[in-house]
Amino acid sequence: MAAAESDSPGLRMIVGLGNVGAEYERTRHNAGFWLVDRIAARHGGAFRNERKFFGDLARASIGGREVWLVKPGTYMNHSGQAVVAAALYYRVLPDQILVAHDELDLLPGDVRLKLGGGVAGHNGLKDIRARLSSADFWRLRIGIGHPRSLALRQEVADFVLHPPRREEEQAITAALDRAEDVLDLLLAGRFQQATTRLHTAKPAAS
Repeated sequence: MAAAESDSPGLRMIVGLGNVGAEYERTRHNAGFWLVDRIAARHGGAFRNERKFFGDLARASIGGREVWLVKPGTYMNHSGQAVVAAALYYRVLPDQILVAHDELDLLPGDVRLKLGGGVAGHNGLKDIRARLSSADFWRLRIGIGHPRSLALRQEVADFVLHPPRREEEQAITAALDRAEDVLDLLLAGRFQQATTRLHTAKPAAS
């Protein structure tokens, strides 16, 4: 990660993963959409549907730096179409891309940043990695919990396609707040500092 700190000019694109449609809007699987919607609203971005990019794009300015926000318009398992189309058009390298997604292995309220690695069965990440032909993109892992860790008798596929309970949603919202607090560092290429701040911040009590 130290090498990425010195070599990368910083993020130029933030991708939020989710499923399109009103029926999915508040579901756990759309946590990535929640983040980019918040960023657009707070930093002067306006999403427009771009058919050639297979989704919605917005341009925002954070700390004087421009960033493209992407919401794939395909279903989750084809998310890579939008990412690759936008990255090629705007000449964005994999290590200048941050993909924000829901994470079963983290409890609600936890949020983690990492570069590269596996996909842990996440179909959106799997498609992006395949289409980019690289795993070396940044991931913002937004904890939503696992039905077993939350004492729920739901199958995972059903769990992620339902809205979080009120206390879980509050914890996720607090995690998104902390993620937004380090965006200026990420755009400046100060990844180690952003990671340290994000990972040492205390999650909100659930």
